[in-house]
Amino acid sequence: MRTKLLIALSPLVLIAASCGGPAAGDSPRQITKIEGQFAIQELGTFEAPWAMAVLPEGRLLVTEKAGKLKLRSADGMVAEVALPFTVDFGGQGGLGDVIAAPDFAKSGRIYLSWAEAGENDTRGAAVGTGILVLEGSAPKLEHFAVIWRQNPKVTGKGHYSHRLAISPDRKHLYIASGERQKMQPAQDPKSDLGKVIRLPLVSSGGPGGAPQQVSMGHRNILGLAFAPDGRLWDLEHGPAGGDELNLVKPGANYGWPLVSEGRHYSGEFIPHHDTRPEFTAPALYWNPVIAPGGMIFYSGKMWPEWKGQLLIGAMNPTAVVRVKISGEKATEETRYPMAKRIRAIAEDRDGSLLVLEDKQGGRLLRLSRK
Repeated sequence: MRTKLLIALSPLVLIAASCGGPAAGDSPRQITKIEGQFAIQELGTFEAPWAMAVLPEGRLLVTEKAGKLKLRSADGMVAEVALPFTVDFGGQGGLGDVIAAPDFAKSGRIYLSWAEAGENDTRGAAVGTGILVLEGSAPKLEHFAVIWRQNPKVTGKGHYSHRLAISPDRKHLYIASGERQKMQPAQDPKSDLGKVIRLPLVSSGGPGGAPQQVSMGHRNILGLAFAPDGRLWDLEHGPAGGDELNLVKPGANYGWPLVSEGRHYSGEFIPHHDTRPEFTAPALYWNPVIAPGGMIFYSGKMWPEWKGQLLIGAMNPTAVVRVKISGEKATEETRYPMAKRIRAIAEDRDGSLLVLEDKQGGRLLRLSRK
C-alpha cells in the first residue's frame, strides 16, 4: 500500500569536541535550551559530518566528508583516527557511513564507506572494515581491508548513497549503492548502480563470498535500517519531489528512472508507479520532499511509545520526522522542527537521540525528553 503526503510546511590529533575545548559533559548534563518536543544539549561541532556510530562507554564515532574519522569520548574530548585509504572529496562524495559490528565490544570491528577515485576522472563508492584499537595513547585502525567497490566507476560526484546495515542474524552486510546521477544503470542488472547489495560475512565479520544484488531501481538511498521484525527498509531522495520510503524485498524493482512520484528537475513529467504495476511502489512518499539525511528504528526507554517507529533526520524542511510502521504500511505521525538540516540520527544508550547537523560547523546535539 502507498500513502501520499501533501504538507505545506594521519597521526592522531587531539581536539576538543567543539573543535576547541571539551564540550559540555554528559554528567551532569547541561541543557542549553528546551524547544518543542525536546530538551536540547549541544555536545560540540564537526566539519560537514555525515554519519555516526554509538560505541560502548559513551564513545561516538563521527565521519566528516572531507575524509576525517573522529572519536568522541564520554568526557567530550575528540581524537582523529588516521585512515588507511584516500577519500575523493567533492560534491556529494567524501567519507560516508560508519557502523560498528554487533560484537564491537569484543571484536572492535567497524565498517566504513567512502568515495574512491578511479581512472579518467571517474569515482565510485567503496566499503572497508578494520579493527578499532582503543588502547594506548591514540586510537587506530588495524587489519583494514577493502571488501566492496562499486562497479563501474563513473564520472560525476553525486548519488553515492553508500549507507550500511548489518542483518539481525549478523550474516550479511547490506550496502546502498546509488545510481550516481546516471539514472539508466539503475535498471541494468550488470551494474551495481541503483541497487541494494548484500555481502556475506564470516563469523569474524569479514567478507565471506561474492556480493549479491538484492533489489534494483533505486535512485539515491540515504537511509538503510532493519526494523524490529527483521525486515530491511530504505529511504531515498526523489528528484523534484517523490522522496521514498521502501520496504526492501529480494528481487524487487522500485522503478527508477522509469517511474517516480516526483518530476525531473527540468519539470518533465515522470510516470507514477501506479502506471507500471511491475514496479514496486514505495510504502510512503513525500511531495514536497523532506530531503532525508538518515534514519533509525527507535528501541529506547526514553520514549517507550515510539518503540519500533522510524525516526528520520530531514534536511528540507529541517526536522526529525516520526513514521509509524505497521507490517508493510508506513504513516507519517509527527514532525519535530529543528533549527538546521539534520544529516544523521542515532539512539544513545539511555534512549536519548543524537543528531548531527549538516555542513561546516554542524553541531552534535542530544535530544532528550523535556
